[in-house]
Amino acid sequence: MKYIEVKFSFSSQEEYVKDLLSSELGEIGFESFSPEEEVLVAYVQTPVFDESALKTLLSEFQFDPNIRYEAKEAEDKDWNEEWEKNYFEPIVIGEECVVHGSFHKNIPTAKYDIVINPKMAFGTGYHATTTLMMKALLRLDLAGKSLLDMGCGTAILAILAKKKGTGRTVGIDIDEWAYENAKENIVVNNTPDIEIRLGGADALKEENFDIIMANINRNILLQDIQHYVKRLHKGSLLFMSGFYETDIPVIEEETKKYGLDKISYEKQGDWVAVQFEKSE
Repeated sequence: MKYIEVKFSFSSQEEYVKDLLSSELGEIGFESFSPEEEVLVAYVQTPVFDESALKTLLSEFQFDPNIRYEAKEAEDKDWNEEWEKNYFEPIVIGEECVVHGSFHKNIPTAKYDIVINPKMAFGTGYHATTTLMMKALLRLDLAGKSLLDMGCGTAILAILAKKKGTGRTVGIDIDEWAYENAKENIVVNNTPDIEIRLGGADALKEENFDIIMANINRNILLQDIQHYVKRLHKGSLLFMSGFYETDIPVIEEETKKYGLDKISYEKQGDWVAVQFEKSE
């Protein structure tokens, strides 16, 4: 699949502006983001790229009205090398888990060691939403539990869950690049019994899970909550991230329609991860 690379430059120096723009770009088909010092580089599949929609989004973006962009066809690259050169360094999460690339040296020692070679797929532990979801998994007793990693990206959440002892574990992503990368990462991490599927909510089968992790974006979550609930039994947990604290009321309003109770949430910057439980 060919990609368009779009480089955005900003008049605002606030780091959160890049996160806010990334979230909105995700709603018009952009899949992968690489923040650099003063710019944001984003990727979208060539057939999906809609420049008129992009111009409309930028004209309505309130947090920086002077964003400029340049678009070109993305070159084929060694994405491991690109991440190594830019900002992906080993990261320790919750003092129990270290995430690093296969190219890294001098890696900190931790109980759970995860190798992620991200290519263009989202999920290295650097983004606040990934970190929040990993911390949630680290707090849970996962032994023997069935788990779904929805919008799995690199499959980092599924891999951590499996290393903590989950039973049936499934990762689903709609992006073919992420799908292939997830399959590579589960092999590298010696967790080959994780099932990786290509698709969205349509890839769900007649199956139930004890835990569903969905780190996507607000609009997709609002659209697909109804599908997740069908795959939960009473007492199952649903963790969702990819949105801001100010989005919690609209998310909670939708979950209440389907018998989900908000249990708690954790915040990092403006991003949150919210835990729900199916009560009926």
